[in-house]
Amino acid sequence: MEEGAKNKLILILVVLTAIFFVTTLGSCNNYRMQKLAHNKEMVTRLDLEEKMAKFIQERGSLEQKLSSTTQGLEEEKAAHQATKKVLLQEQLVNQSLKEELEKVTKLKEKLEDDLKEALTTAAAKPKPKK
Repeated sequence: MEEGAKNKLILILVVLTAIFFVTTLGSCNNYRMQKLAHNKEMVTRLDLEEKMAKFIQERGSLEQKLSSTTQGLEEEKAAHQATKKVLLQEQLVNQSLKEELEKVTKLKEKLEDDLKEALTTAAAKPKPKK
């Protein structure tokens, strides 16, 4: 019986060794799958970090452009306001000059009428003889 007990013991050890071997292979396969998933996740993270860095850099450049454009707009706005004021002053000067021209024209017409009247009166008066 010792022989039978030895055979049973060997059979149990072979079965246990096979179970441990299959378990070890499963564990190794599981580790490999997890490592692949981890590597894939790391690659994805690195890509996203690169994209994020690029976007941050673009954002900084766009903010700088926005700032300079806003500043330029403010300068243009101030220049526009100054030009508007000058234009208004020029319009007021033009209006004043038009009014003066109208006054001078009326005065000229009156003087011409007076001169015509004086000439008519002088022509109508007889000249004294010597």
